[in-house]
Amino acid sequence: MSTDLTFTSHGVACAAWHVRATTDALAGPSGRPCVVMAHGFGGTRDSGLLNYAESFAEAGIDSFVFDYRGFGDSEGRPRQDVSVRRQRQDYHAALAAARRLTGVDPDRIALWGASYAGGHALVVAAQDGQVSAVVALTPATDGLATLAQVVRYAGVGRLLRLAGHGVRDAARALSARAPHHVPVVAEPGSLAMMNVPGALEICASFAGPTFRNEVCARAALKVGLNRPITFARRLACPLLVQVGTNDRIAPPGAARRTAEKAGRRAQLVEYPLNHLDVYEGPWQQRALADQLGFLAHALDPSRSSPQRGRHRAPRA
Repeated sequence: MSTDLTFTSHGVACAAWHVRATTDALAGPSGRPCVVMAHGFGGTRDSGLLNYAESFAEAGIDSFVFDYRGFGDSEGRPRQDVSVRRQRQDYHAALAAARRLTGVDPDRIALWGASYAGGHALVVAAQDGQVSAVVALTPATDGLATLAQVVRYAGVGRLLRLAGHGVRDAARALSARAPHHVPVVAEPGSLAMMNVPGALEICASFAGPTFRNEVCARAALKVGLNRPITFARRLACPLLVQVGTNDRIAPPGAARRTAEKAGRRAQLVEYPLNHLDVYEGPWQQRALADQLGFLAHALDPSRSSPQRGRHRAPRA
């Protein structure tokens, strides 16, 4: 059972679903555990996330599934602007909103993210300090490694072409003109943020009605600045890193190094899949099964943590 609701992030109304657990299997004296969930680069909450959230509900875990500002059903301008800073702010606001949900134990909240959101979840958990667990699915954890991978697979020309479009969009922003967009996904040889083989077809199979296959081109100028790996040693909770060995978008080596830096708190699992293979089908089921086992342990009401019960205000 899901409920539509809104929460506020920096004065802007954001849309979310509260997917309630259908069993009290993991309920404790203070309520049920909850997972805060967001999509990856340019995605929306109606694009494959319910395939995970509904299974979490069957296991006794609530979910809080939200759209970033400027995406999907959330308000905010400019539309389709992938801003790492703003998206992390939205994650903090969503975390605070989830802690206020009726029936949810505010001391048993996990963060879940795929792709870009996998990196955001790690950073927000490290900043917050009281998150119980993090699931990072095919996470983008090092923008510098991402740029190097683009050059390796597509050549420096593609990187320069995207940068040129980014400069064009940034100039339009400075003069208060409408954004210049580029596609999120396209077939190889076409201009897009992601143009690996089969990406367009795979994305179309799980994309929801609010998904728009475009983002502000300025995002291309900021990829190298997104480095969640630098927060890994600060993480104070268990971390599940799920890596696609054949990932052509989020470098698997960077995700492995992130897990290594997180140390004994991290659990690394690899699958022979590409970046977009985790939203439906057999690999989605495999990744989900590993997440359920990890979360059932990390969110067990019998587990105690010295971090619980002292919630800080969200950081910008």
